[in-house]
Amino acid sequence: MDTKKIQLPLLALRGLTIFPDMIIHFDVNRTKSINALEKSMVEDQLIFLIAQKEAQVDEPNPEDLYNVGTIARIKQLIKLPKNIVRVLVEGIERGTISDLIQEDPYFLVEVNQGTENDSMENNIEEEALIRTAHELIEGYSQINTKIGQDTLLQLLGTKEIGKLADQIAINIFSTSENKQRILDELEPKDRLKVAMAILDNEIEINKIKNNIQSQVKEKIDKNQKEYYLREQLKVIQDELGDRQGLEEEIIKYKEALDQLKAPKEVKEKINKEISRLNKMPSGSSESVVIRNYIETLLELPWDKTTKEMKDILKAEEILDEDHYGLESVKERVLEFLSVRNLSSETSSPILCLVGPPGTGKTSIARSVARALNRKYVRISLGGVRDEAEIRGHRRTYVGALPGRLITGLKQAGSKNPLMLLDEIDKMSNDFRGDPSAALLEVLDEEQNNKFRDHYLEVPVDLSNVLFIATANTVQTIPRPLLDRVEIIEVNSYTENEKEHIAKKHLIPKQLKKHGLENRDITISKNALSKVIREYTRESGVRTLERKIGQLCRKIAKEILTSDKGNIKVTEQNLEKYLGIPLYTYESKLDADDIGIARGLAWTQFGGDTLSIEVNIMPGNGKIDLTGKLGDVMKESAKAGISFIRSKSKELNINENFYKEMDIHIHIPEGAVPKDGPSAGITMATALISALTEKPVKANMAMTGEITLRGRVLPVGGLKEKILAAKRAGIEKVLLPKKNEKVVSEISKEIKKGIEIVFVENMDEVLKHAIG
Repeated sequence: MDTKKIQLPLLALRGLTIFPDMIIHFDVNRTKSINALEKSMVEDQLIFLIAQKEAQVDEPNPEDLYNVGTIARIKQLIKLPKNIVRVLVEGIERGTISDLIQEDPYFLVEVNQGTENDSMENNIEEEALIRTAHELIEGYSQINTKIGQDTLLQLLGTKEIGKLADQIAINIFSTSENKQRILDELEPKDRLKVAMAILDNEIEINKIKNNIQSQVKEKIDKNQKEYYLREQLKVIQDELGDRQGLEEEIIKYKEALDQLKAPKEVKEKINKEISRLNKMPSGSSESVVIRNYIETLLELPWDKTTKEMKDILKAEEILDEDHYGLESVKERVLEFLSVRNLSSETSSPILCLVGPPGTGKTSIARSVARALNRKYVRISLGGVRDEAEIRGHRRTYVGALPGRLITGLKQAGSKNPLMLLDEIDKMSNDFRGDPSAALLEVLDEEQNNKFRDHYLEVPVDLSNVLFIATANTVQTIPRPLLDRVEIIEVNSYTENEKEHIAKKHLIPKQLKKHGLENRDITISKNALSKVIREYTRESGVRTLERKIGQLCRKIAKEILTSDKGNIKVTEQNLEKYLGIPLYTYESKLDADDIGIARGLAWTQFGGDTLSIEVNIMPGNGKIDLTGKLGDVMKESAKAGISFIRSKSKELNINENFYKEMDIHIHIPEGAVPKDGPSAGITMATALISALTEKPVKANMAMTGEITLRGRVLPVGGLKEKILAAKRAGIEKVLLPKKNEKVVSEISKEIKKGIEIVFVENMDEVLKHAIG
């Protein structure tokens, strides 16, 4: 191998390796490189091309360059704008730097020329190397399809060892390091061995890469197929104009989800449903179900609350302003508010207002909501017989909806509303389930913090909701449900309370409703009392409001048909507007009478007096009970007769009266059903009066249950009964001794003007009634 030295300008290449017999063009813009080109063009157009070790170095030093490069001839030089020169070169032979002569204004180096030994003999080893290299090239082409057919044929047709190694580096190797390794090898045999080693390594790498890709492809093939199908579907929907609306909805849902402050479980559920919606055709029926579900979850007030009023005096003022009476309800609400002010961890009570219709149970709930500064939601449960009304429908059903409680929360827009469960005593059940049983979880302070609606399928906290239920009677409320609520009785209104309610609420309301003003109408106190007493018979004030409305209509017509400015309604002209009185109340008897006793009864319309008449006639012991009496009242009559028989000697009554006389007990108003134990002592008193022929005092009434031994047992409805006695003009009332505590809680205004005597047995009753 003969070598000679030659001085050549050096051009450093970035990311490019040039081999002998290789023709290539590249751009040059570095000053040193352009100077080297110009020097070369002035001389013999030869230049030494060598690669940089690091391509990112802008101004390389000699140590930044490899030692072996290529002597090339410049074939063409074109100057481009922005000081760029495009040069076409042809590689001639390898060269090795032996000395650096200068660095500026360009690199000038001394190069060892003729370093490659081309006089290789074509022996058996060379043939083996070439065949092995060709086999490797064919194997590589099978696993890497980037090699073109022309390139493959060119490589397989090369028989010179040195050139084959160079061609492998040029056409197959991708990294500058591998190409430089081939360029650095001066001996052709060693060069091909290095190229084969690198190629074999590349084949192994590609095999592993293809194996990994096939494994990944197997896993994602199904998803990829679905993806392509979905993308095609999206394109079709875009063409039809359907997809655009769906995409906008999904974006809107995701934005709402980002802003939503809800439990992690809820947010994960919403996100999952949004993903499902994105995979579905926009027109499918299931997508509509998913939309409704997502919107329901997003609209629920997971973290929204209204600030509760802390001022107890202000709350009390609001309650008194809206309702007259109902002291027990107001007191309980104020107690709740007081406790909440002291401890925020207290759970909301579950109150149940029980009382007759029209007593303001529903309207008081609205006032409580206003007093507590809570949202008000009313849920009517009268006639509900489907459990899904409470718990919601499962989403597998067509037209599924959340239950009324979740719907109420959504309407309220806060997680702490006042929710009124109206008429819980009027729920029923059938094959669709028992809604009252579904309410057990709702109305339990220990369970309702994780209430699960069948439609939502995620827990909802109802512990902040203040539940108020209403019912007309506790008799039809299931016992387990009754056990979970706090019963507050709403009693009938007294006449005095009705007058206050009419003046403060009903009359102003009806005047406004009928376009009248206070100066147009004046209703006297006596006229209002007469309306209450003779035109209505109810526990509440609904009929009273209707009668006041009737008055307003009549007067509105009179104002328009006459020139009267102010019309006064008095007791005397009331019949002109309302017609003949509908109801009359029995007054006390004018004189004491034998066999007639006045009892007191409770009805759903309030208290009433009850005249019990007894006639004794010769006969054979027959007993007649008339007046549409119930079983309990008939049994009270029989108990009274048994008591009289046991006391006949003490009462100076013929011991055989039950054999020799017929007894007829009658209670007037035979068309009105009457039942209850409270007339026991009244019937016994009337019987003893008839048998002893001693009169019962006319100014007296009584109530109480009788036993066989003559004891007087307690009864209910005393407030209404005392009012009925006052209305009838009765001066003295006999009440059971055991009711003394209940009576003490009745306001003095009601008890004023009437003497109340408490009795323990029939001896005391007879002492006061007959003497």
